[in-house]
Amino acid sequence: MPTTTGLSLQSDETVRPAEASNRGFLTLGVLLALSLAGLGFLGFRMLQRLDAMDRQLTELAAQSHAAAALAREATDRSTAAENAAKAAAEGRQWAEAQTADARHEADTARQDATAAQQQATAAQQDAATAREAAVRAQAEAEAIRKRAEAEVTRLEAALGQIAETRRTALGLVMNLGSDYLKFEFDKAELRPEDRELLSRIAGILMTSHDYMVSVNGHTDDVGTAEYNQTLSERRAQTVRDYLVKAGMSADILSVEGHGKTLPLVKGTSDAARAKNRRVELGIVHTQIQYGKKPIS
Repeated sequence: MPTTTGLSLQSDETVRPAEASNRGFLTLGVLLALSLAGLGFLGFRMLQRLDAMDRQLTELAAQSHAAAALAREATDRSTAAENAAKAAAEGRQWAEAQTADARHEADTARQDATAAQQQATAAQQDAATAREAAVRAQAEAEAIRKRAEAEVTRLEAALGQIAETRRTALGLVMNLGSDYLKFEFDKAELRPEDRELLSRIAGILMTSHDYMVSVNGHTDDVGTAEYNQTLSERRAQTVRDYLVKAGMSADILSVEGHGKTLPLVKGTSDAARAKNRRVELGIVHTQIQYGKKPIS
């Protein structure tokens, strides 16, 4: 028994280390298997998580791209809106400037129109004043003309009592021919009775005013034209000098000689030649218009 027991014990002691070793390997294998199984599970879980994370990253990337696209779109819209706002602001400024310019032009036009209207009114007033002045001037001129006509008529009547006096288109013409002033042949001197006649004429003319007197000398047809021209001027100058001596103003007297170019009577008889040796006084009133041309 003891031997058996010993053998048994020995056998147990002999067997246990091997078993223990086997058990250790078994345990290690189990542990290893479990570890591998755990690692595989963990790996699987990690792969799942990585896959999930990858999907999330993909979705996040897609979302990021979408957000970026939206952001770009929003930026584009914002830029477009800013550009539109800027354009609108510029358009508003331009419109305001145009409005200001138009308002200024309208104000200027109104001012110009007002000034033009004032000028037109002033011109109308000036025209009315001018018309009134013209009417007054015409009335005054007509009154002066009538007075002058009356004066010429008076002179014509007064001078007509002294010598032959006629009215012409240029005024009064007083003919001092052989019946009044007797110029001897080839002479230019005045006789005493001629001086008395000229004194009476000067007395009548000095009672009037606003007239001019031209003294015109004439000769007969005997002699050359040059000689008779000089002789007619001498005769006219003689009469003019006496009228000045009688009191008439030298400023209203002019002298002209016509020689034998303007005979009063045609013919070569002594009577005709005596009439042509003469001096004529042309009396022109300066306030009467003779024809279309004023005398003054």
